[in-house]
Amino acid sequence: MIYAMFGMVLLTFAVGIVAVTTRVKSVKNGSVKIKYYRTMEGQDVPEKLTTSTRCFNNMFEVPVLFYVVSTLFVSLEITNGLALTLAWSFVTFRTLQAFVHLTYNNVLHRMLTFWGAVISVLSMWVILLIQIA
Repeated sequence: MIYAMFGMVLLTFAVGIVAVTTRVKSVKNGSVKIKYYRTMEGQDVPEKLTTSTRCFNNMFEVPVLFYVVSTLFVSLEITNGLALTLAWSFVTFRTLQAFVHLTYNNVLHRMLTFWGAVISVLSMWVILLIQIA
């Protein structure tokens, strides 16, 4: 479980690097004034900047549920093969979602990967509740 959690951490840092790199490039090429980043308002910005920022922000939404349930599995010393498979499924779906979001950004593909991740983490919670009942 720890390795799946670390996989999510690595994904979060990778998306963060993409977001920061996109911001730096936007200032260097003049498409965004540095002043914009004070409040993230007041200027039209390139789509790539918006998607990379939103993708990074998404790394701190549903994944929180993943980190909590995974931490509970580890701290309660519950070993469950299905939960471990679901943990890796979650990381895989989130990786695919980030890839879609940061590249061709097809809404249907992004939604499908999002729901795959949500179902994975919800299933982990159900397994945890069954295990501790």
